[in-house]
Amino acid sequence: MSYSRIEIAPSILAADFARLGDQVRLVEEAGADLIHVDVMDGHFVPNISLGIPVLESLRKATKMTLETHLMIDRPERYIEDFIRAGANRVLVHEEATVHLDRALAMIRENGAEAGAAINPATPVMMLSDVLDKVDTVLVMTVNPGFGGQKFIANTYEKIRQLNQMRARYNASFRIEVDGGVDLENTAELAQAGANTFVAGTSIFHTADPASATRQLKKLATQALSQKA
Repeated sequence: MSYSRIEIAPSILAADFARLGDQVRLVEEAGADLIHVDVMDGHFVPNISLGIPVLESLRKATKMTLETHLMIDRPERYIEDFIRAGANRVLVHEEATVHLDRALAMIRENGAEAGAAINPATPVMMLSDVLDKVDTVLVMTVNPGFGGQKFIANTYEKIRQLNQMRARYNASFRIEVDGGVDLENTAELAQAGANTFVAGTSIFHTADPASATRQLKKLATQALSQKA
């Protein structure tokens, strides 16, 4: 099963942009599995962040998987552009498009892994008809738009529900969590069924981002092995 391995995905939204290349190399050497790139348009979420030029620069700086989280209205307009710029995995929000099936198909047709994301107030059942078309389901554990927010505790139940659906359908999609992920909740998230952990502030806003990366991976891996 593709979800039997833990992934740690440092979010560069929290990184020092003056030293972005160095910070990416630092977490890569510490065992990070991919880099999470948040793209915000100021409409779907109340913030504006990175775009295609930054992704292109990152592609030159690392061979790690680049996961692009499109928090933008009608993401299908830009899917091909982000994949050409270097995205290996593209996540689109159920709430951002009326054509989720089409958007996911576009991602795969252009050679990237496809992921569907849901906000904290969106029921997991909204994705039931596309679970056979995704490699990843991202559960937002904060309201998207800004880093450093407090984890929303009731999203544990959504992760458990997705985990049950994954088992029921004998599916292999990963369950990813993003928002407020830290050393205090990583083990419980893994026990609930999460496999990919996006962490920004809890990695890059520490005195030792490399150590924080290693600790998060250790906690999640141990929790997954105990669950098994």
